[in-house]
Amino acid sequence: QVQLVESGGQLVQAGDSLRLSCAASGRTFSNYDMGWFRQAPGKEREFVAFISYSDSTYYAGSVKGRFTISRDNAKNTVYLQMNSLKPEDTAVYYCAAELRVGVPWAPNEYENWGQGTQVTVSS
Repeated sequence: QVQLVESGGQLVQAGDSLRLSCAASGRTFSNYDMGWFRQAPGKEREFVAFISYSDSTYYAGSVKGRFTISRDNAKNTVYLQMNSLKPEDTAVYYCAAELRVGVPWAPNEYENWGQGTQVTVSS
């Protein structure tokens, strides 16, 4: 198991950039696949980005080219760099972890979740 805490969410304007962080506990963090998901009010939880334990990445089409996921195993932290933010990016952003993810974009692949951090993008 790993415990996850997201941070960095805030109110920004369209076109702005923001970096989210996900701090993880546990001594085996480097073995985990990590994902970012988001959920807007009244909507299903949506896949955003994925990074494997070996640094392979995968992005949702809606964010590809704008968002970048990365990890720093020495700091037990995963990041989501968000550029060119749009109002439709407004959501609670969650990080998730699992030792072996088979389908990166499927929320039920992940056993461990953070509490979420709110990102609001005004137009």
